[in-house]
Amino acid sequence: MAPHAFPFVLTEAQWREKLTPEQYVVMRRHGTEMPNSCALLHEKRAGVFSCAGCEKALFESKLKFESGTGWPSFTVPLEGAVEESVDKSHGMVRTEVHCSNCGSHLGHVFPDGPPPTGLRYCINGVALNFKAATGS
Repeated sequence: MAPHAFPFVLTEAQWREKLTPEQYVVMRRHGTEMPNSCALLHEKRAGVFSCAGCEKALFESKLKFESGTGWPSFTVPLEGAVEESVDKSHGMVRTEVHCSNCGSHLGHVFPDGPPPTGLRYCINGVALNFKAATGS
């Protein structure tokens, strides 16, 4: 996690109780789910994607796109929803994306997305919950 305090805090035991084993590895240990393994990859209804750890709203579904990578991809997060840090793991330098409320690892952002931002927020589906908009 980033080296500062977050508004939503749980002990490691509480995180392990709250999250599935896969979610815990991804969100608290900076893991990555297998590509094409999450049902949210194909979610197309109107609504909001939130952090599976703390329910902070992160991405609007209208900003989701099919990147062909096997993970849900978005052009931009909701304002103030995520924070970024440098990730030097696995012999490369990437920009990690984590929840601004609980610090959970969500995925990475890359500069190869579509206009207008040119960004691709590549997010682990197990790190997300989805709530459909009323009437969807």
